[in-house]
Amino acid sequence: MHADLEKLKANIYSIVNLTFSEWELLTNIVEEVIIKKNDFFLKEDMICDSLAYVNKGALIYYKTLDNANEITTDFALEGEWVTNNHSRINSLPSHLNIKAIEDSALLIVRQKDILNLFDKIPALERFYRILIEQAYVKLVQLSIDLQTLSATERYVKLLHTYPGILQKLPLYHIANYLGVAPKSLSRIRNSVFSPK
Repeated sequence: MHADLEKLKANIYSIVNLTFSEWELLTNIVEEVIIKKNDFFLKEDMICDSLAYVNKGALIYYKTLDNANEITTDFALEGEWVTNNHSRINSLPSHLNIKAIEDSALLIVRQKDILNLFDKIPALERFYRILIEQAYVKLVQLSIDLQTLSATERYVKLLHTYPGILQKLPLYHIANYLGVAPKSLSRIRNSVFSPK
């Protein structure tokens, strides 16, 4: 593998420590996959078979509705993990798409390998559990935010949580993710950035 694994290593070691041999075992099964802008990591109705670290790039999660409109449900930026836990863990067809919105380099571990690694590297099972917990907490917080915060408050929180997001995601995806129309997002942006 010729991929730069330093960011992946830092991400994992921020939660658990692996021995040299455990790290070597993990890196032997990691695959680097390059996904070009507008290509898919996962399509609706396919079963997700991997968990991937975004080494470079950005991806969006979205659902296509019957009327062909798209609902952006999440995103994965550089330094984050991307997968469809529901599909991957349950071996069920995905109910959403995951698409690169810029050229992206992913470091992928296949589901079959994840389960085998748990026996060989117990610390990875702890790391994996924490990833699942973080994904759950993010989902619950988003649900609470959609019910309790105004659109402006959700936008400001998004900017605070992801400072570079305006440079990564097209505004219509941000509007969609926040649950507002693009025109409403323009008004919100103007009110947030205009001098008081």
